Amino acid sequence: MAKAYWISAYRKVKDADKLAAYAKLAGPAITAGGGKFLARGMPAKTYEAGLAERTVLIEFPSVEAAIATHDSPAYKEALDALADGAERDMRIVEGAE
Repeated sequence: MAKAYWISAYRKVKDADKLAAYAKLAGPAITAGGGKFLARGMPAKTYEAGLAERTVLIEFPSVEAAIATHDSPAYKEALDALADGAERDMRIVEGAE
């Protein structure tokens, strides 16, 4: 079974307090779902049409685990705390192997 990667790019942070409340809840919800944080922060360097946006990369054992975590009540609580505090581009991608 291929691993999955949850990738979030933060286009705009509108409310740092809401983002902090989200992070406090999201971290435990994601790790409880089998997620492992691989990278988070600003890019060291961008190329081509790359944007200098905060990016988070999380590894999951499978696409199903990543989706189940995103759709879980614990993660919904984190999303409710974030509300309109940030504009993000988020996707789940299946690993190549």
